[in-house]
Amino acid sequence: MRMRALGRSGLSVPPVVFGGNVFGWTADKAMSFRLLDACVERGLIAIDTADVYSAWVPGHTGGESETVIGEWLKARPGVRDKVLILTKCGMEMPGQGKGLAPAWIAKCCEASLGRLGIERIDLYQAHKDDETVPLAETLGAFQRLIEAGMVGAIGSSNYTAARLKEALDVSAAQGLPRFESHQPVYNLMDRGIEADLLPLCLAEGVGVITYSALASGFLTGKYRTKADLGKSVRGERSVAKHMTDKGMAVLAAVDAVAARHGVSQAAVALGWQIARPGITAPIASATSPEQLAELAVAAELVLTASDMAELDAASA
Repeated sequence: MRMRALGRSGLSVPPVVFGGNVFGWTADKAMSFRLLDACVERGLIAIDTADVYSAWVPGHTGGESETVIGEWLKARPGVRDKVLILTKCGMEMPGQGKGLAPAWIAKCCEASLGRLGIERIDLYQAHKDDETVPLAETLGAFQRLIEAGMVGAIGSSNYTAARLKEALDVSAAQGLPRFESHQPVYNLMDRGIEADLLPLCLAEGVGVITYSALASGFLTGKYRTKADLGKSVRGERSVAKHMTDKGMAVLAAVDAVAARHGVSQAAVALGWQIARPGITAPIASATSPEQLAELAVAAELVLTASDMAELDAASA
C-alpha cells in the first residue's frame, strides 16, 4: 500500500488510519484481534487509540482499547515492528486526572506503555488543549519522553488554529519538539478546518489525520430517516444533527459517485478526504472484517476531478 509522510515526523502512514476506539467496546477481544490481524494483512498498519478509550462505557475507566492492543501484540510475536501505534493523553480519566501538566503527561505515558506492552509510542498526541499549562511546559514534558526513548514523535488534537500556531512558535523559539501532526474533526458534513486550521498545517508542514471522518457513520448511508437512528448507539447522540437538506444532498452525491465506481459510500467519503490537499489520512473504525475491507478499498480509490467537484458542491 502506498504510504504518506506524516508531517516532518519521519513516520509514514497509510492513506487510512485505523481507529482503535472500538476495541473493548463495540468490538470484543476476539473481534478486535480479527480486526487487527486484518489491518496488518491489508496494509492498514497505523492504529490510533487513546488512554481514555473507552471510559464512556458503564463500568469502564479508560485504557480498555490500549489493553486489547497490548494483548494482541503479545499474542503476535514480531508484529510490533510492522505496525505504528498512535495514542493520546490529556482527556479526563475518570477519578484519576486530566490535562497536560508535565507530571500527568509522564504518568499517562508510562501507563499507556504498560497497557500496550511496548517500549516506545510511535506518535504521542495531546488529546485536548490545556490552556491552564504553559505550552513550553507541555512541550518540555514531551521532549523528556522523546529523549528517554519512550516516544518517537508528538502530535496535537482538538487545538484551535491560533493555539496550534502558538505551540509551533514556542517550539521554534525554544528548541522544543513540535507537534508534527494534528487531529481535528473533518468530513463532508463538517469542513470547518478549511478556514484556518488546514491552511496553517499546510504552511507549517504539519500532517493532518482527521477523526469523525464518516460523520459518526452518517456518510456510510446507513442513516437516511429518523427511524434509522436506532440502528446504533451513536444514532440519536451523533447522527441526528446531519438529518438536514444538506445531509440528504451529500448522501445523494456520495451515492452517485459510489455507484459509478462500484464501491461503498464509506469508501467514497474517505476517498474524498484522501484526495483533499493537506489531508494525510482520515481515521476510520470498523467492527467487522467486511467493514474493514471497505477501508482498504478507500485507501486505493482514485476519484476523478468530476467526482470531487460533485462532492464538493453538495457539501459546501
